[in-house]
Amino acid sequence: MSKNLLSLVKPPHKPKRRPSLNLPPEPQINRLLNDVLDILKTHQKWEETLETRFSEEEIVVSDVAPFVLDRIRDVELGLKFFDFISRRPWSSSDSQTYSSLLKILAKSKRFQEIETVLENMKNDETSVTHEALNVLIRVYSDSGLVDKALEFYSILVQKYSSFPNVFACNGLLNALIKQCRTDIARQVYDEMLRRDDSGGSNFVDNYSTGIMVRGLCNEGRVEEGKRLIEDRWGEGCIPNIVFYNTLIDGYCRKGDVKRAYKLFRELKLKGFLPTLSTYGAMINGFCKKGDFEVIDKILSEMMTRGLTVNVQIYNNLIDARFKNGYVVEAMETFRRMVGRGCEPDIRTYNILICGSCKEGKVQEANDLLGQAVERGLMPNKFTYTDLICGYNRNGEFVKASNLLIEMMERGHKPDLVTYGALVHGLVNAGEVNVALTIREKMVDRGVLPDAGIYNVLMSGLCKKGMFPTAKLLLVEMLDRKILPDTFVYTTMIDGSVRHGDLDEAKKFFEFMVEKGIEPGVVGYNAMIKGYCKFGMMKDAELCIDRMVKKHFYPDEITYSTVIDGYVKQNDMDGALKVFNEMVMRKCKPNVITYTSLINGFLRNGGSDRAQELFKEMKDCGLVPNVVTYSILIGGFCREGKLSKAALFFEEMLINRCAPNDVTYNYLINGFTNNASDLVSMEGDRIPENKMFLILETFRRMMLDRWDPYIAAYNAIVICLCQHRMLKTAFELRIKMMGKGCLPDSVTFAALLHGVCMEGRSREWQNFFSCNLDEQNLQVALRYSMLLDQYLLRGVVSEASRILQSLGEEVKSDNHKVSKREVNDVRLSVI
Repeated sequence: MSKNLLSLVKPPHKPKRRPSLNLPPEPQINRLLNDVLDILKTHQKWEETLETRFSEEEIVVSDVAPFVLDRIRDVELGLKFFDFISRRPWSSSDSQTYSSLLKILAKSKRFQEIETVLENMKNDETSVTHEALNVLIRVYSDSGLVDKALEFYSILVQKYSSFPNVFACNGLLNALIKQCRTDIARQVYDEMLRRDDSGGSNFVDNYSTGIMVRGLCNEGRVEEGKRLIEDRWGEGCIPNIVFYNTLIDGYCRKGDVKRAYKLFRELKLKGFLPTLSTYGAMINGFCKKGDFEVIDKILSEMMTRGLTVNVQIYNNLIDARFKNGYVVEAMETFRRMVGRGCEPDIRTYNILICGSCKEGKVQEANDLLGQAVERGLMPNKFTYTDLICGYNRNGEFVKASNLLIEMMERGHKPDLVTYGALVHGLVNAGEVNVALTIREKMVDRGVLPDAGIYNVLMSGLCKKGMFPTAKLLLVEMLDRKILPDTFVYTTMIDGSVRHGDLDEAKKFFEFMVEKGIEPGVVGYNAMIKGYCKFGMMKDAELCIDRMVKKHFYPDEITYSTVIDGYVKQNDMDGALKVFNEMVMRKCKPNVITYTSLINGFLRNGGSDRAQELFKEMKDCGLVPNVVTYSILIGGFCREGKLSKAALFFEEMLINRCAPNDVTYNYLINGFTNNASDLVSMEGDRIPENKMFLILETFRRMMLDRWDPYIAAYNAIVICLCQHRMLKTAFELRIKMMGKGCLPDSVTFAALLHGVCMEGRSREWQNFFSCNLDEQNLQVALRYSMLLDQYLLRGVVSEASRILQSLGEEVKSDNHKVSKREVNDVRLSVI
């Protein structure tokens, strides 16, 4: 603390003040004040010089102190002078002097020194002048110290029965509105109006009303703001473009674009010219509605008037196009923006990065980050958070973690949202232990997890079978005074069920209810799922009754869970009873519901009923998923009805539903277990019908004495390539190798067909290499011709031509080698 400040904290004993003489004439006073200021600024021994100067006058220094302080602009100079007069004999600091010092300190925002001066004034029983209080109200308001500004306001109004001037009041109003304390601002504004109506000084102006209207509009109270204007200027009267802009922006923010557009037309009819703010507000409103046709008209009007679209308007346009699914148009708007000389800011790039990440184009988003840095823009936490989310969704959590490190290196402190995105992505990728490490690091950096992050971690742990660790996290959560919500308790109920402990699940459920936390449909569903898993169907139905009594009604998940429970108990009557109740209660069955019933009937020999339900499901507009198809394929494979299994596999691929490992296992086991029956299926060999390509391929390979497992894998690869699912076919090739089934000539022919069907015959060597000898190339060509028969009705395909060419090249090379070997023998004989 400075020496000057120490003197303020502990002022010397207050001396008796000598009565002063009448002040000299104004010219003489002005000369004295100028001399004092010059001495303070330029003389090293200023105290002695001031003493000498005042010895020439018949007044003491304290008599002119307020006038000196009012002319001083340098706060340190002011404190120095005040310290000097406080230590002079026959000198004292009065209300005017203290208040003048307060004004200097306020203008320099020396709030700590202000508090000290006010405390000294209180001890001296000295009051602050009205002028000083006005300055304090303005400065404290402008600095966001609203409560202290309100305290000064109350002193002036209640203690001194006065009122701040309009400038102080406007500063206070503005600060209150910025802090969303609109109701208090309205009280101040109403008092300003009352004082203004009573006559005297002007306590309210257009700016006051504008601030108040803006505050009301920010809270969506646009009609109230409009009435405020009409109360002052008359109904239907809006006096200037500023008020129009405020109201239009308010309506647009509220989503009431219709009323905003009405005001927009009205202001033009009254002769006001819309400003850039007017157009910006209207465009923002229509962006939220996704009405780009009207936006284009407004943009055209702007350009006709010679107004340049600014970066904020472009940002809103790009953001709206992304949110409405117009990705190409969003990028085109960005290019047009740059082409017209409007420099993008970091928010522009944040919007582009966020939109690209949501489209799964994370590399493009990362390139955009590089562009932003090249333009000299500083990425912020929003930039990095979107990219971290994008990499997490792609399962690239190492890159996401590296971005977090880069973010911190650039001086940005990750917040709860950033850490939450990384934790969520890691858990989804199955990297729960890494996610726990991130949680520890965020705590070390002072960012405490919320209930949402704890829930994600607990859920991941439960799915990994690490239920005890999840329970420890719950204890930690409670120790940190973070109250678990419905979702946390539901996760623990589900975790207990997965852990095989139904009793603990019930304890969590009852504890949640005792704590007054409503389980909701999600919580009840978790408990019902537990009962169904343990075959306690009566308890599951009692839980539904309890749920209904609490006015929570079962949804499609509730009914589907109970139906699946009955199916697993082989109780199809019970399952159908719940299904009929579901339909009766107007709860629409979903894919899971139908899939459970189909599974039940197939397990109990009701394949015809299963097919009827499958048709009914599609007739309802529901799209079967990989589980539905796999269950049907598996059921018919178990029954030895391989034609039916092939039929559903074909339909699955036609509908672009990618098979999974379960689908492959059902097909391979079905083919290998029924291989002998397939070999004798002469009647099912119908070349015109592609439906049986998978069966015919397997049958042909079995007749050629291939290993059944290799034959089954190859038949599936051929079928995938037939339906242009090349990526899935290559993935299956890798799985074949993992199972010890090395790719062979048939695999090569199938994949070559797949590449050629995609129109990439010239670059097939970029996909795989050919290591086949002449004999295996002949085999590959034979199976390729079989594919031509099925796919192209006997027309020779590009794949077959490539195989013929490869065969001829190998044959030619072998012939050259043979001739060279014969010559070598002849030479050796000679």
